[in-house]
Amino acid sequence: MKWKEQAITIPVASEDLVLEGVWQVGGARGAVIAPPHPLYGGSLDHPVVNELAYALYCAGFASVRFNWRGVGASQGASSGDALVAGRDYTAALEHLAASVDGPLLAAGYSFGAAAALRVALGDERVCSLILVAPPVAMIRELPLEKFERPLHVVVGQDDTFAPVAELSELMAQLPSARLEVIPKTDHFFARGLAELSELVRTAVA
Repeated sequence: MKWKEQAITIPVASEDLVLEGVWQVGGARGAVIAPPHPLYGGSLDHPVVNELAYALYCAGFASVRFNWRGVGASQGASSGDALVAGRDYTAALEHLAASVDGPLLAAGYSFGAAAALRVALGDERVCSLILVAPPVAMIRELPLEKFERPLHVVVGQDDTFAPVAELSELMAQLPSARLEVIPKTDHFFARGLAELSELVRTAVA
């Protein structure tokens, strides 16, 4: 199946706004991929988000990428509010669930990874998680022990927002968690995208 993207709109339930999204054709399994912080250049076109989408496509996943409210053509006002991000992510997950018949995967990068985790903790439809560089400050207080499904975390060795030692400590309490570290890579992935893609494909194989 050829790589084929389609622009979509994603309604946010109970709110009078829609989000800009991109649907990537794939197999029966589906993934939602969230971008980084909306106030710091986080969009569905971010290189890390695109790399996640392509890696999952190669593994047979359909996917939804989206812009947070207030970013690109998404309606509403931008913010870094975790509850607002959760509503946006849930809207994308609802769209995905209505579009595929197979298992659902939640994914995200940085701020988007934290949002994916928060939503997955409360939504049993999410069968697995892929988190890229989840900021420790955004996830350390979450009830991680409640997530008993496969959890794959990918982080750069030099990431100061998601320090390997602190993430290792957090993941140690989760028997289904796996932490992968990309050498000589920081939070912004100026390098390491090829390694990220390979790790994601292996994780979902």
